[in-house]
Amino acid sequence: MDESSFPHSRQSRRSNVLLAASIEVSGAVVPVKLRNLSSQGALIEGDDLPIEGSEIVFRRNELKVKGRIAWIHEDQAGISFKTLLAQEEVLRNIPKPRPRVTPDFKRPSLACRKLTPDEQRLVDSWVWTPRGSLGE
Repeated sequence: MDESSFPHSRQSRRSNVLLAASIEVSGAVVPVKLRNLSSQGALIEGDDLPIEGSEIVFRRNELKVKGRIAWIHEDQAGISFKTLLAQEEVLRNIPKPRPRVTPDFKRPSLACRKLTPDEQRLVDSWVWTPRGSLGE
């Protein structure tokens, strides 16, 4: 379910990511993709997700927090955490964004490098070759 479909119902800011995580359900560990994370919950994606209302333990690196499946839609599920995560804990589990690289568009300069002697001979032979000798 896309977070943008109900933006006004969010109580805390979510950070969009695509990271490996897991949930533990009745002792079984299920690998999932973490799609976003906030202090109150997470959006996960994966196969064989538990049913809505299931009690789970969400794990990402050293982060381990109890929660429940709040909703399921196709291969995505929302998790509601039992306790709020500290903002530092949320930030610790979200990589810093890479700086965007601005393309450097430049016109080629009008000045060119000096041709090597071999390059100059090739140009001279091409320019001074009579038309008939090229097979025309």
